[in-house]
Amino acid sequence: MEKAFKDHIKSDFPNLVNAKLILAVSGGVDSMVLMRLCKKVKLDFAIAHCNFNLRDNESDGDEEFVVRAAQNLELKVHIQHFNTISFAEEHKLSIQMAARELRYHWFEELRIAENADYILVAHHANDSLETFLINFVRSTGPEGLAGIKAENDKILRPLLKFSRQEIENYARDHQILWREDSSNASTKYLRNKIRHQVIPILEEMNPQFLEGFKNTQEYLRQQLDLVEDYTELIYKKAVKKVDFGYSFDVLFLQRLPHAKAVLYQLLKTFGFTEWNDVYNLLEAQSGKMVFSNTHRLVKDRDELYLTKIDQSHIKETYDIAENEENFMLPNAVFSFHQVSAIQETNRNIIYVNANKLQYPLRLRRWQKGDSFHPFGMKGRKKVSDFFKDNKLSLPQKENTWLLTSGDKIVWIVNWRADNRFAITSENQPILKITFHQ
Repeated sequence: MEKAFKDHIKSDFPNLVNAKLILAVSGGVDSMVLMRLCKKVKLDFAIAHCNFNLRDNESDGDEEFVVRAAQNLELKVHIQHFNTISFAEEHKLSIQMAARELRYHWFEELRIAENADYILVAHHANDSLETFLINFVRSTGPEGLAGIKAENDKILRPLLKFSRQEIENYARDHQILWREDSSNASTKYLRNKIRHQVIPILEEMNPQFLEGFKNTQEYLRQQLDLVEDYTELIYKKAVKKVDFGYSFDVLFLQRLPHAKAVLYQLLKTFGFTEWNDVYNLLEAQSGKMVFSNTHRLVKDRDELYLTKIDQSHIKETYDIAENEENFMLPNAVFSFHQVSAIQETNRNIIYVNANKLQYPLRLRRWQKGDSFHPFGMKGRKKVSDFFKDNKLSLPQKENTWLLTSGDKIVWIVNWRADNRFAITSENQPILKITFHQ
């Protein structure tokens, strides 16, 4: 196994040879073997051990065991204690998920503090199989069936190609001691139930089941790489970055032979779970929406618009006092300056008769029933009709500011000024209003 591991590092993880590493060691057989193998191939690493305080004296015994083992190999060791139960209750997580979040958050903090390049963890082929079966039971997408990644940003798993049996055989052959976590024997956790009750049946049916699974999972990963490449090509043709998120070309997507699969690939990272509702948006009427915890997907004519739904940092109204020269918003600035003549004009600038303004001016969002007198036109027009004529999407409507004076609209910001505040003679005071975004 030492030769196989050395060859594996040379061919698949050559960046580890000259890197500074943090190795996560629990005291179990997999991490103890990885520690010995890393020492054998002369990698530069320190040890990190988490004490989750879940098993009383047993947890403290694991800590003492890891410290002694690291000292025997003359390795630097870092220890972190967690109040896992309190963290799980506070964040409404299972104990396993809480431990996972605490562990990886600390690993990254430690990596940065120690100026290390990577974190090594000792997941092996059986762990990947168990993860596959867990995700299969939970009806996950294809990414979940691809198992544990060997590389995930700064987290590397150099033991994934080895089985638990190979690791245990190596430990016994080289008299490597390890600690057994008593909770691993309990079948109250889904992973343990799969490990102790499901996988033995599969291996009884096919003694080469694990080896065959590793090959099948590699094929699946290669197919997912092809899907990602295809999705990237589709993204360039179907998706545009817009002011408040992303727009998806519905007509283009509908022409694809596998529109639902493509839509899933494009949106899978945004937390949606009701996928049939998402797919139905392609045929839905304008205004239909689907929500995740963080995003909203809305149908608007021949587009789907993806926007963040948390805009709590943006106030709905702002009052602007007289003589205010610069008024700051979270993501923009309004400037107000007296000028002697009308100069350059564009959508970001208007010129108004200062005598007609009633202070404080107010910035607010569009409301049902709003109307104004569009500059350059006769008569009144509903703001909703103006939006419709200019084909504003729902997110654009929701994020467009109205600058008002009393009960009158002065400017649909970045779109059209109101004719009632226009400069009509040379002797009128001119206020230049500019919107910088």
